[in-house]
Parts: sequence; structure tokens; C-alpha cells
Amino acid sequence: MLPVCSEQPIVNVAARVSTLAQQMPDAVAVVEAMGRDRRGERQYRKITFRQLDEDSNRIAAALRRMGVMPAMRLALLVRPGIDFISLVLALFKAGVVIILIDPGMGKRNLVKCLSDAEPRGFIAIPPVQAVRSLLGRRFPAARFNVTVGRRWFWGGPTLDQLRREPAAGFEPSPTTREDPAAIIFTTGSTGPPKGVLYAHGNFDAQVEEIRDFFAIQPREIDVSCFPLFGLFNCAMGVTAVIPRMDPTRPAEVDPVNIVEAVRDWKATQAFGSPALWNRVGRYCRDHAIRLETLRRVLSSGAPVAANVLQAMKDSIHPEGDMHTPYGATESLPVASIAASEVLRETAARTREGGGVCVGRKFSRIDWKVIRVVDGPIRSLAEAEEMPPGEIGELIVHGPVVTRRYVTRIESNAAGKIPDGEDIWHRMGDVGYLDDRGRFWFCGRMAHRVRTVDGPMYTIPCESIFNQHPDIYRSALVGVGPAGRQRPIIVLQPHPGRMPTGDEARQKLLDSIRQLGQSHPLTAKIEDFLLHPSFPV
Repeated sequence: MLPVCSEQPIVNVAARVSTLAQQMPDAVAVVEAMGRDRRGERQYRKITFRQLDEDSNRIAAALRRMGVMPAMRLALLVRPGIDFISLVLALFKAGVVIILIDPGMGKRNLVKCLSDAEPRGFIAIPPVQAVRSLLGRRFPAARFNVTVGRRWFWGGPTLDQLRREPAAGFEPSPTTREDPAAIIFTTGSTGPPKGVLYAHGNFDAQVEEIRDFFAIQPREIDVSCFPLFGLFNCAMGVTAVIPRMDPTRPAEVDPVNIVEAVRDWKATQAFGSPALWNRVGRYCRDHAIRLETLRRVLSSGAPVAANVLQAMKDSIHPEGDMHTPYGATESLPVASIAASEVLRETAARTREGGGVCVGRKFSRIDWKVIRVVDGPIRSLAEAEEMPPGEIGELIVHGPVVTRRYVTRIESNAAGKIPDGEDIWHRMGDVGYLDDRGRFWFCGRMAHRVRTVDGPMYTIPCESIFNQHPDIYRSALVGVGPAGRQRPIIVLQPHPGRMPTGDEARQKLLDSIRQLGQSHPLTAKIEDFLLHPSFPV
């Protein structure tokens, strides 16, 4: 009888890239938009799959010689581009747990999250290293520091120095599906940001789910407006084009840079936030631009308005479509829906207060809508499943679902539901399943307004007022104690539509009030406030 091999297979996104480096060594892996030449033409820096694999090997080998060990936590704060992707792959190969954080959350939250994660070092651009050095007491264990750029008054090597060292004899860490890979922080939209522990199996499953659901093929070209998606592209054999933009301010993107990247590289796919596609779609519409090579546009992070879906569909290949994957930092992707289905079937129901349909679940996701409980649920047996059509909280289970938080660990009791050895994640989103197995998002559980007449949900109510021709977006908020809250609608007019005088202001508010009273969901709302600009 043959002996049974007990060794687990290596699971690591970086290993996928190494395989691609053998299969398609000269294919371009990453393209980074640089400045312009004297004629005003955009210049690009690029790297092939073979070069990317070799570059990440050299960096990983150098880190190991520095004393960096597997499972050690290192914070990575660099700008999107080739360096970012190569460093992520190098850290994965070295078995490091990468701390990834969105600098858009603000300096105070940023420093607090990094301190809570207890990094053993920073791989970061000079301004971050300067702050890390000045706040040394907040990061007492940070001994392994690498500067991406010019080093100033602190010690440690630069990335360029690591790249000059040989990789001879280097062997990647034999990571398994359960081994930790990264700590990624939530946005903090409904509470303090929390550090989510990603295992290598989570990342690997994300690659497979995204690739298979959208039928993404090797050698496609993606304009990636979100840094981590560039990593997934490389693991799928897709060229990642990183455009000129600040990913922390997608609502301020220059649409010319996105259009230019698509056209220069004949991109077949592009990924970005709804705020970004709002600007790009309007620009393409206003300038009669058609991005003929684009057949797949992806957007996630927030519901995408129907007018944005329509504008993008009108701007890409006639047979192309826009897709809106749904999920959360703790579980992504969960579901997706195409713009064609939204515009044809679900948008009308959204306008009438039916919520936003986020589509059908990915193949390896299990989900349930359960009765809303404002507190921990100790086991799945305690969760009461709701029938189709009734609003409750969505919970999910599957290989892309992370198991725990490693900062603010008290959140594990509130956010996770044990099911034997398995874990279900509470999405914190309320909504319902329809008779076709699609989930309709009705808002965040923490944002519901609890009145004496029962709960009011944000997305259905806001959708009523967002139809007003002068209103760009609205927000339902509650004032007072839970169970007796008074619902208030805050309204942001379109640019140039904010009334300037008392008479014009009252006229707009009267028309808003009439609109609300015409729908049973909003008929009891009596208070309306105008605001010039909501935060993104």
C-alpha cells in the first residue's frame, strides 16, 4: 500500500504568477502610466511576466537576508504601479503578512490602524517613513524598514538596493490555504476600521471566482483603477494598466487619463469605483467618445446609479456590458449583476423603493437572509432565516469569506456566526432575496431608522428622492432614541441647482415634500435639509 502524502499543496497568488512567467514570459504583466514627452504624449513603464517574477524573487530573497521571517507583519504603503505589485508578490513569496490600508481614511485613523496591527517594519514611500520615524513610540517593533524612493534621515535599505541583490538559491515559502497572507482594514463607514485577516486561500479563491464568473481570459488588458485588482490581473494572466490618478480620490479623477489608457493599450476591461465611472461616463457622453475595445467594465464599493450604468454602456463596445460585483472587505466577491439586466429589469423597481438589486451569488458562495438581531449570534442555529421578499440581514459563507478580525477583536463576536468548524460572516447589510435568487440591497443595518412605526431603510427611501430632477443624492438619517427616531432626509442638489434665496429654497423643499408624500415608504417624513456636498 502506498504511503499517503500529508503535505498540503502550496497556495499562493505569487505562485500563479511564477507559472505564468514560464507559460507566457514575454507577455506584458503591468503597465504604469508616467509623465508626458515633449510632444505631450503619455509615456509608460512596463514589465513582462518573466521580469515581474524575477524582480519579486530578488526582493523576497533580499528581505529574507535582512532577517524578515514568514508570518512576520510588514506594512506596505506605496503608490499604485509596478513597485506595488512586485512588492506584494515578493512579500507573499517571503511568507510575510502584508498590512494593507487605504490612506484615504485620514491620518488619525491611518496611524491608529497601523499601530493596532503591530508591524515589524514598513515598506513605504519617503513621507510615510518620515512619519513612522517621528512616531517611533507608536511602532516599537518596526525594525525592518525599506524605503521606496530616496531615503532621508532614517536607516534601512531602499527598494533599489534590494533589487540589486541576487536571488540565487531563493525558494518561496511553502504557504498553504490556511496560512495568513494579509491584514486589510475596513473602510470604517459604520464604526472604527477593523483589521481583517486574509489567508492565502481567500486570495486564491478570489482570483478563481472573478476569472470564472466573468470569463476573463489570459492576455486580456485591464485598466485597473484600484491597486489590488492589478494583482488579481497578474494572477489571471491579464495585463494590468495602472492609469494616472489618485485612487483615494476617485471622484476627482481626470477622465482624460482613463480614456487615454484604454485607447493607448486597447483595453478589453476596466475596473474602478462608481464615483470614477460617474465622471468617465459623463465625459464620454459629453464628448461623444466611444471606447470600442472595452467589453467589460467592473465597478464595486457602492451601488451604481442607473444613469452611470447607461452612460458607460453607451460608451463601450456595443456587445460589452458593465458589471457591479457586490461584497465587503471581509467577503469579496459575493454577487454581481450586469448593467443590461439592471436597465432592462430592476431599475424601475429601485426607483419605486424596492432597493438595489446586486444580482446572483458567485458559484462557491452560500448565503441566507436572517432576521435582524442587534447583537452577537452565538451559532447558526440561532439565526432565523427569512422567506423570499422579507427584509433581513445577509450572511455569507464560502472560500472568499474571511474568518476573523485581528484588530478590534471584540468585533468577532458581533460580525461572525460559528457553524461547527465553519464561520458565516454577517455582512451588516439589510435586504431580501427575490424568487429568482437575487439579493436586493436596502442599506446598512446600522443605518436603518427605527421609528415608532417600525424600521425605515436607507436605500429604498433615498431612491424616491433621488428621482427629483434637482437632487443628485440624498441620505435618510434618524434623530432620537432607537424605537422613537424621527426620520430626516438630507438632500444634495446637483451642481448649480442649490437654491440661493428663501423663496427658491422653499419651492424646492415643497416639491420634495410632495414627492415623499406620494410614496407610502416616505409619506411620514416631514423634515428635509439641504446640504451642498456629501463626503464620498
